[in-house]
Amino acid sequence: MELKNKYIVTTTINHPTIATYKFAEIAKRDGWTFVVVGDKKTPRYHYQEELDCVYLCSKEQPDMYPELSDTIGWNSIQRRNIGLLYAYEQGADVIATVDDDNIPYDDWGKNLLVGQTVDCDLYEPVDDVFDPLSVTNTPEIWHRGYPIELLQRRNRVEYKGKVKRKVLVQADLWDGDPDIDAMARLTMKPVVKYNVEKPYCSNKIAPFNSQNTFLAREVIPYYAVLPHVGRMDDIWGSYILQHYFPNSVVYNKASVYQDRNVQDLITNLEKEVIGYRNTYKLIRDLENYMDYLPEETKNFFEVYRSCFDLDDEDYEEE
Repeated sequence: MELKNKYIVTTTINHPTIATYKFAEIAKRDGWTFVVVGDKKTPRYHYQEELDCVYLCSKEQPDMYPELSDTIGWNSIQRRNIGLLYAYEQGADVIATVDDDNIPYDDWGKNLLVGQTVDCDLYEPVDDVFDPLSVTNTPEIWHRGYPIELLQRRNRVEYKGKVKRKVLVQADLWDGDPDIDAMARLTMKPVVKYNVEKPYCSNKIAPFNSQNTFLAREVIPYYAVLPHVGRMDDIWGSYILQHYFPNSVVYNKASVYQDRNVQDLITNLEKEVIGYRNTYKLIRDLENYMDYLPEETKNFFEVYRSCFDLDDEDYEEE
């Protein structure tokens, strides 16, 4: 399956980084369209004049999507949703959502599996959630958003052999500073180099993030980086997507090096508490996921979903 309309989407408040310059180069080289969603603090001149990209500035976003823009709010990494919707409206077949501190390797995007049915290594955990880092060479750390109630048993995983899977979500890993909970980062401060070479998956639900992930067009109306839920924004979005598209996610080798932007880890920890308290509850009751979202988030998701022409009985019932 040839994917003709390929988009890369990010949001940033920073000057162009090594990563954004590199993504712009790859986009030009390999036929992607690179979309940068600005915020109030973003130095727009540098993106409008120096970087080869489609720059959605903060002044035009409220005109493009007034209600959606309002429900997201400003100074928010969830402005990324504006880019997802924009790319979808432009006819994107696949959207890669990336972060501005994830430096792509030269072969980034070359091993694109979205839209294909591929052979994957299948893993089955003893519990009902799979930690995608549990079967790598870093089993001591866990993926951000994995339920903390299951941490002690997360490495009890059985290899089930090869399986064919239609890939709607391709979550590539990240060398360097991995995407883990603040608890793990505070206690271990890992720097990683993953040895994953082949795609793998699970028959159980699992978290993925928005920092180096490829999404098929058909899942975009069901996936959002949710505002007003702290650092569970993309994680809860990943679980909700899998409610609608089970067994659609494949993990793949690292294609970026994360040189992580400076962040306050205690603040990150505070922003993860909503997940520590509620992620496992949400996963075990996904049919009623709206019940676990704050009112502001519910309002956003309803507005976001209304931007797509959907005939979705499950959603209408909620």
